[in-house]
Amino acid sequence: MTTASTSVRIAARSVHRNMSVGLAQTPREILEAQKLRYSVFAGELGARLRTRIPQVDQDIFDPYCEHLVVRDENTGAVVGTYRILSPAQAVKIGGYYSEGEFDLTRLQHLRPRMVEIGRSCVHADYRSGATITLLWAGLARYMLQHRYDYLIGCASMSMADGGHAAASVYRGLHEHMSPLEYRVFPRCRLSLEALDQDLPATLPPLIKGYLRAGAWVCGDPAWDPDFNTADLPLLMPIARLDSRYAKHFLG
Repeated sequence: MTTASTSVRIAARSVHRNMSVGLAQTPREILEAQKLRYSVFAGELGARLRTRIPQVDQDIFDPYCEHLVVRDENTGAVVGTYRILSPAQAVKIGGYYSEGEFDLTRLQHLRPRMVEIGRSCVHADYRSGATITLLWAGLARYMLQHRYDYLIGCASMSMADGGHAAASVYRGLHEHMSPLEYRVFPRCRLSLEALDQDLPATLPPLIKGYLRAGAWVCGDPAWDPDFNTADLPLLMPIARLDSRYAKHFLG
């Protein structure tokens, strides 16, 4: 079984803080990322996480994933993370995490070249453009190094208001919808018809960044009861990456 501890280091630096980004090299680094995830998802957002170790967000996908981490080199703390599941590792575990929420049948032909990202979070004190830029640079270099062509993942929207804001955000995303041949279907669809879709709603910054970079929304949002979020299925063909982003992240 390949784990993140065998990965090649990706180096990058923030000009605002002394931070670096790279793939976790040891079980301890992975544990730090999982503790950060628990702090953000359970501590801040109130997610109901099924975990065997207190204060640690860990599931069956983690041993099959590589873990991208941003570290504050002054304190040594992991302050941002992404979980990366390669096509080969998805085969080993029997599928992508997203398949628990969506029917991905129409993406079947992309699987050999499709990487899944998820469990993204940043420590509250580091939620700045610099940290996100480092994470995205790490992802871009990973894709380039391994010659993968597609990124998929679920982008979460809060349902603290019952889902009205999420439904209103989704209604405004029609211009970002994927072609029909790339559509996926939620297993537990957010009941859009029962929600107010006309509220003034602000697109979450992370989703806005994905869409500006060239990502597609591949269908209706799913409701995740454990995290109490509305999850948007996103697909990023690397060939669609906006030229500004490509120049910045891929060199």
